[in-house]
Amino acid sequence: MRIDAYNHFFPKKYYEKMGEVGAGLKDMFNRTRSIPCIHDLDERFRCMDLFQDYAQVLSLPAPRLEVIAKGDPKIAEELAKIGNDGLAELVAKHPDRFPAFVAQTPLIAKDAGVAETERAIKQLGAIGTQIYTNVGGKPLDRPEFEPFFAAMNKIGKPIWIHPDRPATHPDYLDEKKSLYEIWWTFGWPYETSVAMARLVFSKTLDKYPGLKLIIHHLGAMVPYFEGRVGPGWDQLGARTSDEDYVALRKSLKKRPLDYFKQDFYADSAVFGSKAATVCGLSFYGTDRVVFASDSPFDPEKGPGYIRETIKILDSLDLTKEQRDNIYYKNLEHITGKKLVR
Repeated sequence: MRIDAYNHFFPKKYYEKMGEVGAGLKDMFNRTRSIPCIHDLDERFRCMDLFQDYAQVLSLPAPRLEVIAKGDPKIAEELAKIGNDGLAELVAKHPDRFPAFVAQTPLIAKDAGVAETERAIKQLGAIGTQIYTNVGGKPLDRPEFEPFFAAMNKIGKPIWIHPDRPATHPDYLDEKKSLYEIWWTFGWPYETSVAMARLVFSKTLDKYPGLKLIIHHLGAMVPYFEGRVGPGWDQLGARTSDEDYVALRKSLKKRPLDYFKQDFYADSAVFGSKAATVCGLSFYGTDRVVFASDSPFDPEKGPGYIRETIKILDSLDLTKEQRDNIYYKNLEHITGKKLVR
């Protein structure tokens, strides 16, 4: 059995509300709305039927709640509630198709979204929650978001971390916007890696050692840059004169590299790249990677990345136990929920 841990879908009421309050948005908003499989349930089932022994864990797609709500915390929280209710309804109606869902946390809410996150997990049955790598341009290690991490540390369910960086974020300081969709191709992996580093060096992971963090796109830049993350950050402070990073490094409970290898899980959604898959599995090991395709964001608008990801994983020299770990057992372990019946 294969449980696809990271897939995006718009529940009907959320899709309608998003269209109502998100007027004037573009880029990823237009991208997501142009894919039938992301809001049409019959089309989603048609794509899924191409694969045997296959089911999906659902989550809401981009754009971020605060972007759709245009910075209004109340609207963001309302959207989260509608979305979470809708995902829970889909799981209840189609448990064989969708054995679970991931909630959406409205981090701009006054309590950093704790109330809605707890409702979605404890009352609706979400197996974890999704956040983005920044909140309206603010990093995740800001004090205002700490209540969320404290709550998730206590709850013990995983946090899915999805990248976000808009086209308005320029490639160079003297420009006003990013060109050639660099903001997405290279910007999103960078955003993911930066968010991971900020959680490490802000000591969030030291303070909340029970956090379970699932990083999208197989850990982004981190596996490929293991040498810079490892021996490079072992010298933290050697390149900086206006901050005492040497003292910070010495105060950490672990070597920087060890946080990235031991405190994060990663998913296999790398757009059908075998080289990236091999690199990521080499870094994290088969016990810390979960199967995910990022459906339906592929050129075929549905089945493409599912097929290619399965093809790659099945081609690797893995034991049955290792392959089962990736396909569903690791996710069951992280979430504490049996997903394969």
